[in-house]
Amino acid sequence: MDSRLETVEITTGDSPTASVIWLHGLGADGHDFESIVPELGLPIAVRFIFPHAPIRAVTVNQGAAMRAWYDILSMERTDLEDKTGIYASAASVGDLIAIEIERGVPAKRIVLAGFSQGGAIALHTALRYPAQLAGVLALSTYLPLRETLDAERSDANRAVPLMMAHGQQDTVISEHLGQASRGYLQDRGYSIDWFSYPMGHSVCAQEIADISHWLAARLVLE
Repeated sequence: MDSRLETVEITTGDSPTASVIWLHGLGADGHDFESIVPELGLPIAVRFIFPHAPIRAVTVNQGAAMRAWYDILSMERTDLEDKTGIYASAASVGDLIAIEIERGVPAKRIVLAGFSQGGAIALHTALRYPAQLAGVLALSTYLPLRETLDAERSDANRAVPLMMAHGQQDTVISEHLGQASRGYLQDRGYSIDWFSYPMGHSVCAQEIADISHWLAARLVLE
């Protein structure tokens, strides 16, 4: 049985020279961010891959089945994390990276991006990935399983460019939690471009403009 994630793909031109693997948030699917691609206005051919998370029961939502990268056991206790689900989703994202490499896009031209729960998986995966990546977009999210990072992080991505963005009125994942993750990473030598917006758990027009600028700085060749 093929265990690869189903995906939505959009390219901004022929023969893409870079790829962005973008993970949706809890309960959404791969279509959630596809409309953002034309708004980014990138001047080069980029392949955007939007995978669908598996459907699973989510404990904090009374066990309701929905698309989720991992189970959420508690919104208050950070020590209760679905390690099995997180590592499984990271492996699936690794498979997507491998597919892009097979298609001719080197790891150093691949960005991992994600919103909320998807951003958590993007961070977790990128910091452990054994080959240098182009960057990580972590939107309205936090760093999961941070206690394992020191032992598992990859030398290849100790200097990976990181953009973290958060809403100041976010009541789903508080900006404080995002800032705590930023501080934890900075203490370990990671360089982070941090952006804060007057919004809730969402994406705004200024954020899209900032993402466009940040991606172009890392993917547009001189």
